[in-house]
Amino acid sequence: MNLLFLGDVVGTAGCEAVRRFLPQLKRQYSIDLTIINGENSADGNGIHPVSAQSLLDSGADVITTGNHVLRRSEIYDWLEQEDCPVIRPANMHHSTPGRGIYTLDFLRYRVTVINLMGNVYMDYCGNLFDKIDELLEKINSPIILIDLHAEATSEKLALAHYLDGKISLLAGTHTHVQTADEQIFPGGMGYITDLGMCGPENSVLGIKPELAIRKMRGNLPVRFENAANSAFISGILASIDEKTGKTTKIMRIFMK
Repeated sequence: MNLLFLGDVVGTAGCEAVRRFLPQLKRQYSIDLTIINGENSADGNGIHPVSAQSLLDSGADVITTGNHVLRRSEIYDWLEQEDCPVIRPANMHHSTPGRGIYTLDFLRYRVTVINLMGNVYMDYCGNLFDKIDELLEKINSPIILIDLHAEATSEKLALAHYLDGKISLLAGTHTHVQTADEQIFPGGMGYITDLGMCGPENSVLGIKPELAIRKMRGNLPVRFENAANSAFISGILASIDEKTGKTTKIMRIFMK
């Protein structure tokens, strides 16, 4: 199975970059499954039904999210729909709208996508180690993919070592900066600390630079706005054995 996993999409510029580059990537690499983190795909913050639909129309099969998933109340009904391909971190409180897991049936094999959120430097969430133990006891899929939306590199690496040999691939999101540590662990699990983002190039994590500077320099309240210049996409391509669920190849992608 050939997997394309893209990092956090930021605003309209990010959605347009996905729409521009995704069809080409899917053809070039014979992609079977595309996962995109869309938690910042709405202009301003969060994810909106319009931005979610844009990513799905562009070719996403599953949309993962993170700590901003609930910023736009318009998405709540979407998250509650049966078989909704937009998921939120599974270790959020049980009363949170939506689900943290999504399974796709490719007839020859099944693929399960799990969304988790870190506990270090993040909003309060249930313990991610306990939650993944609970989920893995119930999953009957040879291929298990995780989006770990987390701030701390150490936490991402710790969970990776804990899960090697138990899942197919663990990809980190949230920092919007692509890391250069893509690898295959000894037990066959693919890994990267952060996929990066899909958004405006001349920005601070997708935000207009002057606004980020004003906030950091004066520490006064600033209403962030997404930058609107030319955008790029980043993430990984991975090949996963359909029978063993092990990652056999992983590489970073960056297009602008």
